[in-house]
Amino acid sequence: MRQISLFGATGTIGDNTLDLITRHEDKFSLFAASADGNVDKLADIARRHNPSLLVIGDEAGRVALQEALPDFNGEILVGAGGLAQMARTKIDLAIMAIVGFAGLAPSMICAAQGGALALANKEALVSGGVHLMEVAAENGTQILPVDSEHNAIFQLLQGACDRSQIDKIVLTASGGPFRDMPRQAMRDVTPTQAVAHPNWDMGAKISVDSATMMNKGLELIEAHHLFAIAPDKLDALIHPQSIVHGLVYFADGSVLAQKASPDMRVPLAYCMAYPNRIDAGVAPLDLAAQGRLDFAAVDRAQFPCLALAEAAMRAGGHASARLNAANEVAVAAFLQERIGFLQIADTVEAVLEKDSHEGGSGVDALHAIDAEARAQAQAFIETI
Repeated sequence: MRQISLFGATGTIGDNTLDLITRHEDKFSLFAASADGNVDKLADIARRHNPSLLVIGDEAGRVALQEALPDFNGEILVGAGGLAQMARTKIDLAIMAIVGFAGLAPSMICAAQGGALALANKEALVSGGVHLMEVAAENGTQILPVDSEHNAIFQLLQGACDRSQIDKIVLTASGGPFRDMPRQAMRDVTPTQAVAHPNWDMGAKISVDSATMMNKGLELIEAHHLFAIAPDKLDALIHPQSIVHGLVYFADGSVLAQKASPDMRVPLAYCMAYPNRIDAGVAPLDLAAQGRLDFAAVDRAQFPCLALAEAAMRAGGHASARLNAANEVAVAAFLQERIGFLQIADTVEAVLEKDSHEGGSGVDALHAIDAEARAQAQAFIETI
C-alpha cells in the first residue's frame, strides 16, 4: 500500500489522481490533501478517501471544513504553514499539482524528504530548477514528471543512461485552439476562446499558456533541468492529435516516440506505480482507427512566447523565473480582460528586457526575484 499526499487536490490533476486511487484501493491510500479555497470539494474528498491531514487556504476555510466534517478525526491545517507541514511529512509519494509559483516552496520541502515527488507543477522547475534538482539529488528523492510530454521522455530514457548518446529531445504540442490562425487575427480572441483547448481538459491558466505556446516553452525549460539536456538539444513540434507525446533522437539515427491517448491518467498511473505499470482506466490506443498523425514545425513569429521561453532558457540565471512571473501576471490580466491576447507576450518581453536587482538561488531569493518581476509586469500592464 503506497501512501500519497496530494497537493492541489481539487483541480484536474487531483481528479485524475483520485480516480486512480479509487480504481486501485489495494495499492494506494490518500494520506493528505490540500486545496486553496474549494472547501466543498475538499470536504467531499475527505468523506470518500478518509485522509489523515487536510490543508486549506485560510482560517475561514478551516472553520468551514470543520463544520462540513463534524466526524473528521484527522488534522486540518491552514495556508503556507500548513502546506509546509504537509510537505515535511514523509510518505511514499507526494503529487504536486498546485498551480503557479505557489507550488515552489512545498516542492522544495518535498524534495528534501526522500521518497518520490511527482511534479505536475511547471513553475517549481522553471523558477527553481537548478536548486530543486540539487536538493532532490542530495536527499535521494526521485523526481517523477507528471506532464505527459516529460513523462514520455522519462519513459523513453529508461534504457539510456549516457546522455552523450542523445542528439535531440523533442516535445510535441497540439498547437492549441489557434494553431491555424494568423497572428493578427489573434488580436481579438477572447478568454473563452483561449481556454477552449481542442484535446485536453485543463484549468484556465494552463489552457491560455497552451494557446500562446508559452506552455511548451515552460516545458522545454523543465526538460532542460529534468534530463540534464543542453538547450540546443531541445525542440518542440506541432502534433495536433496529441497521440505522440515526446521523441528522443539518438546518435545512431534511431528515433523513439512514446504514444498514448490524451488522458492525464496515463502519465499519472506511471508515476504512482513506478517502476511498475497499472491499469489507468484508459482505452487502448487504436492507431488504425486514428488513421493519421500529423506534424509541423512551430512558427516562432506566430507564437513569440515560445521564443521568449527559449531565450530565457539559454540565458540561464534568473531569466526563467522572471519569465514565469511575468507570464502569470499577464495571463491573469488577460483572463480579467484587462489586456489583449497578443499583449501577454508583450508583457513578458518587457519584463525580460529589464534588469533584475535580485540575486541568490534559495527559496527566499527566488521569492524576491518573482516579486520584482511581477511588479514590473503590473507596471507595464498599467501603460497599455
